[in-house]
Amino acid sequence: MDYYRIGTLVNTHGIRGDVKVMVITDFPEERFKKGKQIILFEKPEATTGGVTMTISKAREQKGLYFLTLEGITNINDIEKYKGWTIKVPAEALHALPEGEYYYHQIIGLKVVTTAGETLGKIKEILAPGANDVWVVQREHGASDVLLPKIPQVIKTVDLEAGVVTVELMEGLID
Repeated sequence: MDYYRIGTLVNTHGIRGDVKVMVITDFPEERFKKGKQIILFEKPEATTGGVTMTISKAREQKGLYFLTLEGITNINDIEKYKGWTIKVPAEALHALPEGEYYYHQIIGLKVVTTAGETLGKIKEILAPGANDVWVVQREHGASDVLLPKIPQVIKTVDLEAGVVTVELMEGLID
């Protein structure tokens, strides 16, 4: 079964076993509401050995979520999960509007320019601020290319063909 990361349990909060979560989902209100199940994995790449927990209470504060989990009544019950990755199963993913993508759909796609030149493959996505930045690992050891996800640069994304077509702005490649 495939699982997708939605956050990290970064710390405990108080002595009753509440937790502080750093969120990495566009749907935190949905993912972290009362009654929802989350799966904790010790390592981000893990797909087995997860611990399923149910949220009994959630609140957001300054970009972090504070959760109370069913069955957890004190800090000692949750301390061992500090730093673990929070995931949901693939069937819990929402359909996205046209032109929007999950990170796992983009990472690994081949990148070509509008002139037909192959740049490489997308190896990671950074989210530093206003727009995501797609990091393209170039062939033959050349330095990575950082592509801002803006319409002036990202022209088409063809998931079926596995290709992103881009128009390079001045200064994007050395």
